[in-house]
Amino acid sequence: MSLLGALPNPDAFETSGTGIAPSAFAVTDLMCRSITAVGVELAAYMSATDLVPQPPVVCVDQRLATLWGKYSFRPQGWAMPDLWDDLAGIYQTRDGWIRLHTNLPHHRRAALAALNCNARRDDIADALQNQYAAQVEEAIHANVGVAAALRGSVDWANHPQGSAVAQEPLIAWRGARHIQPRALDMATPNRPLHGLRVLDLTRVLAGPIATRTLAGLGANVLRIDPPDWDEPGVIPDISLGKSMAALDLKSPEGCERLSQRLTQADVVVHGYRPGALDALGIDLARRDALAPNRVEVTLNAYGWTGPWANRRGFDSLVQMSSGIAHRGMTWAGAARPHPLPFQALDHATGYLMAAAALSGLRAAQSGQPVGHAHLSLARTAFELHNLQPDASGPDIRTWQDDDFSDTAEHTTWGPGQRLRSPLRVGQTQLQWEHPAVACDTHPADWR
Repeated sequence: MSLLGALPNPDAFETSGTGIAPSAFAVTDLMCRSITAVGVELAAYMSATDLVPQPPVVCVDQRLATLWGKYSFRPQGWAMPDLWDDLAGIYQTRDGWIRLHTNLPHHRRAALAALNCNARRDDIADALQNQYAAQVEEAIHANVGVAAALRGSVDWANHPQGSAVAQEPLIAWRGARHIQPRALDMATPNRPLHGLRVLDLTRVLAGPIATRTLAGLGANVLRIDPPDWDEPGVIPDISLGKSMAALDLKSPEGCERLSQRLTQADVVVHGYRPGALDALGIDLARRDALAPNRVEVTLNAYGWTGPWANRRGFDSLVQMSSGIAHRGMTWAGAARPHPLPFQALDHATGYLMAAAALSGLRAAQSGQPVGHAHLSLARTAFELHNLQPDASGPDIRTWQDDDFSDTAEHTTWGPGQRLRSPLRVGQTQLQWEHPAVACDTHPADWR
């Protein structure tokens, strides 16, 4: 079984397209290699399941791989919702900088409670002027919110969490066991995962990218959200090809319905922090009893060892913590933290999660033991820090018309165009049978 101990080398795939994302880091290389990981694992899976006589060639379009990291959909005749809450962003403190993440209502409330101020950017800025970034960071997390103080690369390497993450593998496999994969009688070389049932219990952004990728290969993806959940600036990008349902997992009825879906799932992808599923009565032992033959892939923000293993976080915050935004500030000659050109940690981790699922499925076909795959944004950030650039070409700053499919996609919000597939494995490309739809559009069942 491939443990995906490292990103694939450039000689593992053919490339087309040209251009790079302007950055202090090898962002385009990260995108290309993480997408290549999907292709390499898919090729091996297709060979193991006799869909093809030998593993097909993997080809990645460098330009499209970069653009998929930005946003995959261009609306026609309507505007996308703003990705960020009006209070979210970077603020100066007495000793540096801090980033607040307030997109979710409870995170917004936590930040305002910790700062004891009104919900206005000017008031927040005034409140932070005389406070220390690390102390505010801790106060917000103590209120069950999320924030990140700016740290340099050396500071992060010497931090107990940065040191712990540096010792973790890119993908950690835990609890190996033998499983019996279900035969996919409808699978074809063009739709190699047709009939595979994927239970998606993830939110913004890496996990949904993983399941979107599996859907693009033919998998039947059922995403379960809490009632009234929404991610306005994100859902049109990541709900592509999925059934979008809602269940109240704090109710006996909702938990029972989820348990029923678990018994039918071939792959389970979730981003719950350690202990969260346990509190809902669906701990690892329960999942093993309900779905003994599943492949399970999970992620968190800051890694699976160290003092921050349970800390909430998002891509933009991990960039602040791990030295990425600090190095970007130096590279750009900027006076404030400078992030990556897009949320590359989320996107790359998402593709690596999809590759991990394929690796587990392939191993099961060969009778090898399969563990639960654990990934983190912080470990992907460590990979990016050490990644030497190979891709070259002009800066990619905007879309071109021929980057998009000619076929209109009719989403819940209106029509638009989706970027063309950045990946080709033999004759297989990412393609989706269903358009992007809003949360809670479908019943909590497989199509």
